[in-house]
Amino acid sequence: METLPPAAEGWWSRVWQRICFQTWLKAIGTSAFMFLFFRAYFALLENPQANPTVMPEIWLDHWVQFTPSAFPVYLSLWVYVSLAPALIGNLRALIWFGVWVAALCLSGLAIFWAWPTQTPVFDVDWTLYPGLALIKGVDAAGNACPSLHVASAVFSACWLHRILRQLRTPVWVLWLSALHCVAIAWSTMATLQHVALDVLGGAVLGLLFSAASLAHIRDTTPRPLSP
Repeated sequence: METLPPAAEGWWSRVWQRICFQTWLKAIGTSAFMFLFFRAYFALLENPQANPTVMPEIWLDHWVQFTPSAFPVYLSLWVYVSLAPALIGNLRALIWFGVWVAALCLSGLAIFWAWPTQTPVFDVDWTLYPGLALIKGVDAAGNACPSLHVASAVFSACWLHRILRQLRTPVWVLWLSALHCVAIAWSTMATLQHVALDVLGGAVLGLLFSAASLAHIRDTTPRPLSP
C-alpha cells in the first residue's frame, strides 16, 4: 500500500525535500546514463546489421502537420525524464528505477539491432530549419521504431504519476505532467522525427516497462534510517 502524506498543503516543501535527497548521486547518475546510452545508440546507428526498413505512414501521419516550432517540445524530453529520479525519496527505489530504465533502453536498442528502421524521406528543405537540420544530420533518421523518445516519455509519465500522488500534489500538477508527455509524443511526429507507428510502438514499450517496474517498486517516499 502506498504511503501518502496527510494532506495536499505544503506539497512544495515535500517536493523540495525529495530534490535534496541524494542530489549529487541523481545528477551524476542521470548524466552518466545519458552519456552511455547515446554512445550505444550512435554505435548502432552507424553500424546497422542490415539495410533499414522504411516505416510506412498511416492516416495519423497526415493528420499531424509538420510544425517546426515543436522542436523545443521535442528537446524538453531530456528535462522531463530527469524529473522522476529527481523526485524519488529513497535509495532502493532510486536504484531500481535506474535498473528498469536501463532495461527499457536496452530492449529498444536490441530491437534496433535486430530490425533496423528509418523514417521516410520527407520533401522538406531542412536548411530552412537549422535546429531540425542538426538533429536530422546527427540522427540520420535511423533507429525509428519503436520511438525511444516516446517510450522514455511514457515510462517517465507513469512514474511521475505514482510519485506525484505520493507527494499529494494538486491535481493540476498530475495533468500538467500527462499533457507534457502527450506533447512530447506529438512533437516527435510534428518534427518528422518519427511516424505514427514508431510512436505507437514506443508507447507500448513504455507502458510495458512502467507497469512491470511500478508493480515491483511501489514506495518512492523517504524511509527512516535504521537504528
